[in-house]
Amino acid sequence: MNAKIFALAAVTALVLGIAPMAKAADKGCTNASLRGTFAFRGTGVVFDPSGVATLNVVFAQTFDGNGTLTSTGVQSHNGNILQITQTGTYTVNPDCTGTYTAKVSPIGLTVHFFFIIADGGNTLEVLSIDPTTAISGTARRQFPTGDWRE
Repeated sequence: MNAKIFALAAVTALVLGIAPMAKAADKGCTNASLRGTFAFRGTGVVFDPSGVATLNVVFAQTFDGNGTLTSTGVQSHNGNILQITQTGTYTVNPDCTGTYTAKVSPIGLTVHFFFIIADGGNTLEVLSIDPTTAISGTARRQFPTGDWRE
């Protein structure tokens, strides 16, 4: 009898312990949680065959709520200024983290980033996940949700 009570208590403790973890991990985010235009500013370094280059970028990134993104902006690569565009896809996880992949034109480079949706969906904390880059930045919603310009 004591073994059954102990087993029941152990299973109950395990279930009660897992339930808050599951709730914390599933915040209900989906691709639809990321929709609108964000002003992104990032800095870092790029490791290429010629050495280490500093990189500063400013983009207007638009997420469509269905997993597609477009960006337009400017990057400074060791002081060389280049107007660029990006097209790509993104995925938002239930815990409000996600990744995006974008092709950068006109240079033809494909980049990969990890992000966390923060501040009630108004901010993205972003970090590159390519082995040849160390870039981080913050994207902030350009206009409030529901603004006529969104």
